[in-house]
Amino acid sequence: MAFGGINKSVSSQPMAEINMVPMIDVMLVLLIIFIVTAPLLTHAVKLELPQASSTPNITRPDNIQLAIDAEGAVHWNGEFIDIEIMRTQMNAAALLQPQPELHLRADRSTPYGKVAQVMSEAARSGLTKIGFITEPERQ
Repeated sequence: MAFGGINKSVSSQPMAEINMVPMIDVMLVLLIIFIVTAPLLTHAVKLELPQASSTPNITRPDNIQLAIDAEGAVHWNGEFIDIEIMRTQMNAAALLQPQPELHLRADRSTPYGKVAQVMSEAARSGLTKIGFITEPERQ
C-alpha cells in the first residue's frame, strides 16, 4: 500500500497522499468507451415523407373599436351609441366565432367609473379579449 514502507524506523512517517494515477486511468478508459458508443445511440430512421403544398388557414378575428370621450359618451366603431344598444351589440359580438377583440380607447379625462362600467359590461356579455389603446408620449 502507499501508506507505509517495510522498515519501521522512527523517522519514517505514513504517507498521506492518495495515488491519483489509477483514477485517471479509469476515467480515460470510460471516456474512450463513451466516445465510441455515443454515435451508436442515435436512432435515425430514413424516411421519404410525402410533399404537399398548402397555405395556412389563419382567420384573424375582427376587432371592435370602442371609444369613450371625456363626457362619457360611448362610440362603437366611430358611431355614437347608448348603453342599451352597446349591451346588445356586445352580446351579439360574443357569439361570433372567432370572437372579436375589443379595443378600448378612453380620453385622458374620462372618469374611471365609466371605463370600469364598459369593461364590466363586456365581461358580462362574454367578451374575453379586451385591449387598451394608447398613444405613445411625444418627446
